[in-house]
Formats: sequence, structure tokens, C-alpha cells
Amino acid sequence: MTSKFVAALLGATALATPAGAFAQAAPTADDIAALRAQIAALQAKVDQLQAAQTEQAAEVAKVAAAPVPVPPAPAAAPGWWGSTSITGKAFFNVSNIDQKSTDLAGNTTDNAQNGTQTEVKRFYVGVDHKFNDTFSANITTDFRYNANGTSKDVLVYVKKAYFQAKLDPALTVRIGAADLPWVPFVEGVYGYRFVENTLIDRTKFGTSSDWGVHLLGTVGPHNLISYQLSAINGAGYKTLSRSSDTIDLEGRVSINPVKDVTLAVGGYTGKLGKSAANLAGSATPHTASRFNALAAYTGKRIRAGIEYFSAKDWNTVTSAAGDKSNGWSAFGSFAFTPKLGLFGRYDWVKPSRTLSPATTDHYFNAGVNYKPIPPLDLALVYKRERADNGFINTSNGTIGGLDHGSYDEIGLFGQLAF
Repeated sequence: MTSKFVAALLGATALATPAGAFAQAAPTADDIAALRAQIAALQAKVDQLQAAQTEQAAEVAKVAAAPVPVPPAPAAAPGWWGSTSITGKAFFNVSNIDQKSTDLAGNTTDNAQNGTQTEVKRFYVGVDHKFNDTFSANITTDFRYNANGTSKDVLVYVKKAYFQAKLDPALTVRIGAADLPWVPFVEGVYGYRFVENTLIDRTKFGTSSDWGVHLLGTVGPHNLISYQLSAINGAGYKTLSRSSDTIDLEGRVSINPVKDVTLAVGGYTGKLGKSAANLAGSATPHTASRFNALAAYTGKRIRAGIEYFSAKDWNTVTSAAGDKSNGWSAFGSFAFTPKLGLFGRYDWVKPSRTLSPATTDHYFNAGVNYKPIPPLDLALVYKRERADNGFINTSNGTIGGLDHGSYDEIGLFGQLAF
């Protein structure tokens, strides 16, 4: 190809060159060799350009054949549910109860609740909505089980319903029915609420929620100090009525001086929702008061603590005579593994030191706890309570007798939280 191209080029050159000039400058062999080298270099460049064009055409075809990525559609703005959470917690058990009451003559009477049955003592469903970083609202429902009353109905009622403004870690304001300062706090330290209510809740010297205005917060490094002060109606969360013309106060201050150690004190004063002076026959000569204290260690494997309370006129707000009460509780647990643990508790209470000084209540429980999955706790538990020389109203019913009374329960207790 190169020889033909050179010959043609030489021929064209000869035609375009005058005869005299050609005769005077005839190309030498060196000229022809140099021209051939130039033509070879030019041909190499042409071949490179053709190869590049072929490769570029292949890339263009490949890109054209590939699917065109479609950008994802912009996510729709979340509705109210985007800032709303739903939680639930259930306490259930299958157990056998053997309760007896003995009078001064030694006659023993069995209680009507004796036997083996299945119960769901609590089932909380909570809805929490966050409007922004400051304002939120909560409503938590529960079931009422009135087996110890005149009716045996099962009704849904409101346990908590409040509007919250978190103004600062040191100041949160809640308005409505909300957790009170002491009982829910001790439940968190105790860790086995699904087995039994804590000391003052079990013996009816306090409750867990009430209607009012609640101030709470934490201060100091690593939440060193926490507090809560509640101005409440005093009749408890199950009663929403203007049955009192005064405000009750309950408060608590707790401190964590070192890791896993909690020290707390609290108090209560008020008429317990019974001071409606505008209603006939509602005289309330006494003001109920209560002092609380707690010291506890809550490590990863070991949990131990002691709670104390003393109360004045708690059950005699509307009575002419006054009364005093006190008691203490010691609890502990040990985790062999994250799923398996051993626990126990003992309560001692004097429900009426003035009006019935001989009445004494002794309670204990012991059990083994197993946690197959994080939301579920299962515990094999034995409970024993004995009230001597009188009666005491508890979360398990009225225990005691003119001489004494006993309450034994054994079964499987559980908690499901989600």
C-alpha cells in the first residue's frame, strides 16, 4: 500500500512540476526514503485514530444499552405518626392462692379467692406524641380489676394523661395525671414490680399516679441529683372529681454519689382528696403525712436496697382519733447470667401504731427469674404474708384475722413490655 501511495504522490508531483524544474531537481534515493518514512508515520497515526474511534463507539453503545437510573421519589413528609410512639406493658400470672383468717377462738376461715387461676393484673397501653423538642403529650390506659370489691367487672381507665413541657434537663413541667415522685421511682430501683407492688403501694400508704401539676428534672454531672415535686388532688388517678378544696404535696430528692448507688428521701402532706368543706359531713380534722427514705445498690449482677416509711393520720383524715404507721422493706437479687437470676424481698409493717398497736404485718417473696427474650420476663415465685392481731389492706386483698391471718401464693409470674 505504501509503494502505490508513494508512486502516486511522485506522479502527481511530476505533473505539477515544470519539466525544467524536474530536470534540475530530480529526487534522490534519500529523498524517497525520507518521504516513505513520513508517510509510514502518518499511516500509523491514522490507524491509532481509527482504533480510538472504534473503542469510543463501543463505549457509547454500552452506555446507551445500560438502563437509565431513576432517582428515588422524595419521601413524603411524615404525618402525626412520625412523632408518635406506642408502648405496652402487661403483668400476668398463673398461681395458686391459699388465704386463711383465724379468730380469737381458733376458728379458721378460707378466703373466697383461694384456688388456681390465671390473671392479668395490669395491661398498660401508652401513646406518646412529641410536638417538638419542648412539648409533648402522653396518655396511658390500664384495666381495672375489682375482684376484691362488690363487683367483678373489668374496665379500661386512664392511668396517665398529661401535657409536658421540657424546658431544660433541670425543669420539666407536666399537667394532668402523671407518675408521682415516690412509688414509680422505687419501682425502677426494685426491678420486680411485675411480681409485687413496692412497700407503700402494696400496703396502701401511697399510690403511683395522681392528677395535678408535676415539676421534675436532673442537675449536676451525670444526673447526680434528681428531683420531683407534685401538687395534686390527693384522691389518686382513679378519682377525677372536685372532692377536695385543698392541694396535696408530694416530693422526692435523690442523689447518686457514686456509680450504682442511689440515696433518696421523700415526703407527702395533704388531705388525700377528702377536705371538701363545702360538702356536709366532710370534716377532716387531720392532715395525712408521710416520710420516705431509700438506699440501694443497682449493679449489673447484684441489686440490693432498703426502703423505709413512716406515716401519720394516713387512714384517719376524717376520724377524731389520730394514728401513726411505719414499716420497712429489704430487697435483693443476683443475676447468674443476663437471662437467669434469683431474687427475694421482706416487708415489715405496723399499719396502726396508735389505734391497733398489736397489729403487725410480715411479708416476703422469693423466686427465680428467667428472661428468654428482652421484652419478656418469667418468674417462678412463692409469696407469704401473715398479719397478726388485726387486718391490713394490701394489693392482694385484706389480710389478717382477729387473731391472725395468712396468705400463701405460688405460681408463674410474668411481664411483657413492648
